[in-house]
Amino acid sequence: MLKRKSLLSTAVLMMLFTIILTACGGTSNTASSPASAATAEASAPAASEQPAATDTPAAEFRDYETPKGTVKIPAKPKRIVTDFYGGELLSVGANVVGVEPSAFENPFLTDLLKNTTDVGYPINAEKTLELAPDLIVVMYDGNYDALSKIAPTIYVPYGTATNIYETVKLFGDIVGAPDKAEAFLADFDKKAAAGREKLKGIVKEDDTFGIYELTDKGELWIFGDNAGRGGQVLYNALKLKMPEKNKNDNQTLQLSMELLPEYAADYMFLTTYDPEKKGDKLKELKDSPVWKGLPAAKNNHLFYNDFDTYYRYDPIAITAQIDLFVDMIVARNEENKK
Repeated sequence: MLKRKSLLSTAVLMMLFTIILTACGGTSNTASSPASAATAEASAPAASEQPAATDTPAAEFRDYETPKGTVKIPAKPKRIVTDFYGGELLSVGANVVGVEPSAFENPFLTDLLKNTTDVGYPINAEKTLELAPDLIVVMYDGNYDALSKIAPTIYVPYGTATNIYETVKLFGDIVGAPDKAEAFLADFDKKAAAGREKLKGIVKEDDTFGIYELTDKGELWIFGDNAGRGGQVLYNALKLKMPEKNKNDNQTLQLSMELLPEYAADYMFLTTYDPEKKGDKLKELKDSPVWKGLPAAKNNHLFYNDFDTYYRYDPIAITAQIDLFVDMIVARNEENKK
């Protein structure tokens, strides 16, 4: 229940009510757009005062096809609100004026979101209206109808894009910046090639690399190349091999301790979802005879990675994670020589 009763809030709610009554066509959406997660750019414009979409001349709009139908969107949107696509939009130079709360915990986006507003999740319609966006992009469509009354809204379901290339091109198209998408991907390819070069002579051709996660309930999971945790970095950018048993058939697969040895890898990277920072489940895993008996444990090839840093899978995060993975592998190799 909202308890704010300031004159500003009352005025905003009246404006929202008026928009809902009068939004019968024009620039309001009737659909959301196909898309997927990805990308980020080293610099993004700060939020600035720009007119909302309804003030944009009709000639500056274009039709965009989405799972909900055709939506008229600005050809060059200037103020965008999103739920979970902050990094994807920033990677192609978009001006993100509002985003959901967890984006601010993404270490790769901290500087880029300094002038961006937390719009809550689900996206708060009142906060969104105050920001006067000319485009809204959502991963989840629970309050799509309300948002589409404020500005053109496109729905890009989770999983629309399956890799960084599809993602960056998708969002470059959405914001009318295909040139920035191409530039971002060129930089990504350059960084990936440099990373592969650094690993030559360190990683053997047949070495396997596995990504795992332990939850605060003691559940253990293994991941493929498109479920965050560094999958796109290890398997696509650095072109390292998955455990033979996994073979990417399952992007996420829960493992029992009995099955773990079958899905083990020569190099194993573990993140731990432990929001209360208890540490008890991680201690139990480390003390397990099964865990201690893995070849990766015996060869000092177990890596314990920070959840917030490696969970992220937007294009900016993926690009930054290349150096993180390469550096930790190189450093461990030097350590093991001693």
